[in-house]
Amino acid sequence: QVQLVESGGGLVQAGGSLRLSCAASGRTFSSSDMGWFRQAPGKERELVAAIYSSGGTTWYRDSVKGRFTISRDNAKNTVYLQMNSLKPEDTALYYCAAKKTTVYDYWGQGTQVTVSS
Repeated sequence: QVQLVESGGGLVQAGGSLRLSCAASGRTFSSSDMGWFRQAPGKERELVAAIYSSGGTTWYRDSVKGRFTISRDNAKNTVYLQMNSLKPEDTALYYCAAKKTTVYDYWGQGTQVTVSS
């Protein structure tokens, strides 16, 4: 079983940066694909970025390409989301998730990111 705890969210002005961290417990972390999701008020939850267990393959939603970077440190059981050039439309509750099968099986509670104009 994997437990996930997000941190690093907060209030930032447009154009600013934040780095989200997701601390995971469980010996199987290194074999899990990881993803960052977000859900804005009144909208569906969407996958923002993903990183495969190897750490060498990543995926980004078009709207964040060139601005966000996902990375992982298996030695620290942590996955990160570096967010640069933040826009008000990035405002959402951001979730860390782990995929051990074909779906994301484990989820954190989320960390709020608010970007002001």
